[in-house]
Amino acid sequence: MRTVNRVASLLLATALLVGGALAAVQALLLALDRPAPLDTTGWFDALSGTRWRDPTVRAVAGGAVLLGLVILVAQLRPWAPVRLRTDDHDGWHLHRRSVERRLSDAARAVPGVRRARVRVRRRAGQWRPRVRATGDPAARAEIEYAVHQELHRLTAPRPGRIDIRLQPHRRPA
Repeated sequence: MRTVNRVASLLLATALLVGGALAAVQALLLALDRPAPLDTTGWFDALSGTRWRDPTVRAVAGGAVLLGLVILVAQLRPWAPVRLRTDDHDGWHLHRRSVERRLSDAARAVPGVRRARVRVRRRAGQWRPRVRATGDPAARAEIEYAVHQELHRLTAPRPGRIDIRLQPHRRPA
């Protein structure tokens, strides 16, 4: 989302800069009684003759409102961070997907576990891994130990509670 915000900000800034420069040149040329590059008489006639009842006007206004609401909801939604800070003091970061991949590999290395998927969130300075695995239900403690060991290897901050949801492997009928 950070990239989308930067691109949108760049496009908006460019449009405002070009529009402002064009308006300043237009005003300066009109003040000096010179011919202006933009003919504003057609714009004024078109905008003064447009009514709210026109379907085109309502469609454009409705589209602008919907686009604004979508952008607002996208900005208010809590997105998962791309990077996870290892320590508050040293400034080191790890990519969240890389950490999740390593933790899922550690969980999959436990005997009796067939598949594992890990999601990591960070709240209040703690990483909170959520492990979803398929395998032997008796391997829960071993999975938790393996995830703790991998977090220790990554020099992660003290992990919060590790949420492990282990589903038994279903055998084909």
